Amino acid sequence: MGEAIGQLLPFAAVVALSPIPIVAVVLVLSTPRARTNGPAFLVGWLVGIAVVGFVLLAIAKSVNPSDDGQPAEWVNWLKLALGLALGYLAIAQWRGRPGADDEVETPGWMKAMDDFTALKSAGAAVVLGLVNPKNLLLIIGAAATEAQFGLSTGEEIVVWLVFTVVASLGVAAPVVVYFTMGARSAELLERLNVWMTRNNKAVMAVLFLIIGVKLVGDAISGFST
Repeated sequence: MGEAIGQLLPFAAVVALSPIPIVAVVLVLSTPRARTNGPAFLVGWLVGIAVVGFVLLAIAKSVNPSDDGQPAEWVNWLKLALGLALGYLAIAQWRGRPGADDEVETPGWMKAMDDFTALKSAGAAVVLGLVNPKNLLLIIGAAATEAQFGLSTGEEIVVWLVFTVVASLGVAAPVVVYFTMGARSAELLERLNVWMTRNNKAVMAVLFLIIGVKLVGDAISGFST
């Protein structure tokens, strides 16, 4: 189980550091309903990643993800495909990063967060975590990696819960800062918002490249065994 957790941590770290969800939760915390919408956003994020992970694990287990202690061939092909897809996204993100003099605007849907209810905030978190193809690729890769270890159901639940918690640290941190620092958190969260918004594409390019290379390397190793 420890090895499985170790293999999933890089995926979880990339999801946790994804700038757009962090920017979104910071914007939620700047609205009049921050005290309810902030925790609702975090809960939606946690539940979404946990549920989709368990569904993906169930699907992966039903098609024999391991063979004699080694990943099944389809797992290696999936890792190779995901790695190449993340490599492509890394290049696209890097090319699309704003220049030093370019103005970066907040997406229109984020500006509408002032009117969000707690339910809409939770729904936005689910969309950002799962419908976003960038995060979904990472979650699929993590689930496929975990499935190949042949863990018991209880161990799988524990491993995926660890993944979910680590993957939620980026969203959880601003919420914790807001409730612990109160009014003093406004300036800190605003600086975080500005930095994440401007450097979103560059950050994701680096993270996608790292995980993409890892997945391709794991696939090549799997094919050679």
